[in-house]
This record gives sequence, structure tokens and C-alpha cells, in this order.
Amino acid sequence: MTVEEIFKTPIFLAPMAGVTDSAFRVIVRELVDAPYKKNLLMFSEMVSCNGIHYRNEKTLEMLKTTEGERPVAIQLFGSNPEICATAAKYVEDLGTAAVIDFNLGCPAPKIIKNGEGSALMQNPKLVGEILSAIRKAVKIPFSIKIRLGFDENINAVEIAKIAESCGVDFIAVHGRTRQQFYSGAANWYEIAKVKAAVKIPVIANGDVKDFDSLDKILEITKADGVMVGRAAQGNPFIIGALLKYFLTGEKISPPNLIERVETMKRHFAKLIEFKGENVAVREMRAHAAWYTKGLKGGAEIRKNFNTAETVEEFENIFDKILHA
Repeated sequence: MTVEEIFKTPIFLAPMAGVTDSAFRVIVRELVDAPYKKNLLMFSEMVSCNGIHYRNEKTLEMLKTTEGERPVAIQLFGSNPEICATAAKYVEDLGTAAVIDFNLGCPAPKIIKNGEGSALMQNPKLVGEILSAIRKAVKIPFSIKIRLGFDENINAVEIAKIAESCGVDFIAVHGRTRQQFYSGAANWYEIAKVKAAVKIPVIANGDVKDFDSLDKILEITKADGVMVGRAAQGNPFIIGALLKYFLTGEKISPPNLIERVETMKRHFAKLIEFKGENVAVREMRAHAAWYTKGLKGGAEIRKNFNTAETVEEFENIFDKILHA
């Protein structure tokens, strides 16, 4: 898959730990109109380079993809240039990843503590070493995801220029610093500075949740594409809706209750298929809370999901929502 093909469908599902697994990616693709499915690129949960290096079973399981979700960008994280490069090569050799993406934006304390994720933005020299090593190791498209900076010392432009000089093919920029986590509003004007500073494509990320915010972020940043994260939680419909609007100007109506519940049921079925009943029940509780946000009696519904322990209990709750 070429970079040009990737940007034919310039709305992207962001990598989100605990959210964008195979089951969710399959559901998102199912909800995209047929003409746009072929090139739609979605990003995996971030995968540890160290885990790949040491062949950790759970880590390797995260690299598995199915035909129904591809093309997929596999996002890696780490801090050792050699290990990151060999991990990237391992992923490329599997033959199922369309893109290798590297994480420079994760704000989670356990990732920061290891000098990974957004902590790397404090060390531009090491960033250059890691990106150069990965670029030399792989031939498929290579991207990165960054924040504006680690703290108030915003250096996204500096990191973007380093990435470009190392041969990175495109960059996604989340419009907050690590210090902000997800508080406040994303600063789209800082993303615009990154777009103006490099020649490679830039994807804008942060606070895109509807057609209006899509228009505004594109107007301000002049970005080549937009990445949607938290707005897709419990709302896999949004990727297809924004993509169709981006390409045609047509606004799709939000899903009705029946569509929402039927999608939630299919999502649950996919989780069972990929991970087994016990894991599916645990993980679906979070997804169900997102799916039912804003529904009448939502608090009671979420309470029921959180205490459900079997597939049958989940199915009974789905039916109750439909027949309330």
C-alpha cells in the first residue's frame, strides 16, 4: 500500500489501548460504505517492541489481524533503537501490516516511566536514532504519532522535522501536550505549524467529534487527513460518516436505537470470536458503557452491564434496551 493510496481515504481511526483491537476494527470497517473500504487505514493498539523482541505471547497475539480489518497500521512503542528496528522488521515480515507506526504520544504514566511514548519528545536525539533505525529496517510505509510536546515547551515542529529527515512517510499530531493528557481543548493552531514546517503529509488529531469540528480542524490546520480517537468509543459509525462527508459532502444521520444495539451485539460477538467468552464479557463492559451513553435510563443500563457475568446476561440486557 502506497502513501498516496492511504490518503485517498483521509479519515483514520486512532490507536487506542483497550479499544482499537481486531474486533473493533472489523466493526468500524463493516460500517464504512463499500467504495471506501479498500484503502481505509485503521491503527492498532500500541504494541511493545520489547515484547516482540522477547517473543512475549500476549504481545505477539496483538499483532494478529484478519482480512476483515485490513489494511491496518501496527503501532509500536519502545525506546531502544536496535530493538525498535528489529521489532518493526518482525512486523513487516509477518506480511499483514500496511504501515508501521511509532508512538511518540502516549501520556500513560507506566509508559512515561520507561522513557517511552511522549517521554521521547524530551530527547530529540534519541528520537532521530530510533526513527532512522526503523526506516533502515523496513520498506513499507512508516509513520509516527506525536503530541505537541511533553510539557509547555512545545517542540512538535522540531520532532516533525527530525522525522521527515529520517524518512518517515507521514505524521499524526495530537493537539495537546503530555502534561495536558486529555484536558482542555486541542490546539489546532500548533498542528498547523507542523503542517507548514514539513512536506510530508500531516494528520490532525484531537477533539474531532462531528461534521462541524471536522470542517474547523481542516480549515485551521490545512492537514492532509484527520484522525479520530475518543469520539469513536462506542460510536464506530463515526469513521464512515466523517469519511463520506469528507469525500462527498453528504451528512449521514446518526444511528437509531436499533442500529446502535445491533452493532453492539455484533461487536460483542466479534470479541467472543477473537478472545473467548470470559475476556469478551470483561472487555465489553467498557464498550457497552460508551455505546449507551446518552440513552434514556443509561445509568441503570450501565450498572446492569457492569454486573453481567455471562453472555446470556449481556444478551438479555441488549433485548431489554430494544424493548424498553
